[in-house]
Amino acid sequence: MKEQVKEAKIRKAETERLRTIYFLLKMQVNLSIYQPINFLLSQADNSLILGHRNSEWTGHGPILEQDIALSNIALDLVGQARNFYQYAASVANNAGHSHGQVTEDSLAYLRDAWDFKNCLLVEQPNGDWAKTILRQFLFSLYQFYLYEQLRYSKDEMVAAISEKALKEVTYHVKWSSEWVIRLGDGTEESHTRMINALDELWKFTDELFIPAAFEMEAAGNGIGTDVAALKSKWFAKVIEIFEEATMPITNLSNKQWAGLFGKDGNHSEHLGYILAEMQFLQRTYPGCEW
Repeated sequence: MKEQVKEAKIRKAETERLRTIYFLLKMQVNLSIYQPINFLLSQADNSLILGHRNSEWTGHGPILEQDIALSNIALDLVGQARNFYQYAASVANNAGHSHGQVTEDSLAYLRDAWDFKNCLLVEQPNGDWAKTILRQFLFSLYQFYLYEQLRYSKDEMVAAISEKALKEVTYHVKWSSEWVIRLGDGTEESHTRMINALDELWKFTDELFIPAAFEMEAAGNGIGTDVAALKSKWFAKVIEIFEEATMPITNLSNKQWAGLFGKDGNHSEHLGYILAEMQFLQRTYPGCEW
């Protein structure tokens, strides 16, 4: 009996210790008032969440070659996220806008859904192969034009990360656009699935080109770029690919989203489920390491 009581006290003490660590770490990443960090977090969050979504296909792709291709794209995106998270942590620690040491892990695993700055498009469920492909194409094309500009950023680290990421994203655009054409101009079934994917996803694309406060500040400081100015090139390329894929382009303007704004932390319910799975281990055992 005494041993059972002793073990219960030990478990209770350990639980309290872990809770204390969790709340301390959570305090460290409450950085929402500092716009330069928000700009970096937005880039990181977009890549992390889409990378996680793509990783859900690992082992489930339609054929082995494409399963591996999408898994590699997921790894590219997570790598981009790590670069931006590491830099954001460095900026936060050096600027003193935290209550302790911020790390890439605390930024990825200890923020809640409303702290994430990713756009709504990347958190949408995978659905079928057509929806996954179209989501990748629409976002990768946006990333391509974004990184093309950010490589000239006055911030040398942002420029360096963007320069490296641009090489990866160039392949992502090529791979996904080829699949959009293959499915759109394929069988009646694949064409229908692409149309359904377009109906579901297009309404989330406008947010990409509506600047959040941190994007406007970054652009004004020469660190970021005017995302609204990217839309014309992006749209022209989308139309080019859609025409080759025999996909309709006449009613796209009627599919615009006028609701949530993920960049400001207003997300769909889907992000909560992603984070519940992705953050489970770190939140259950705060500070754990391999």
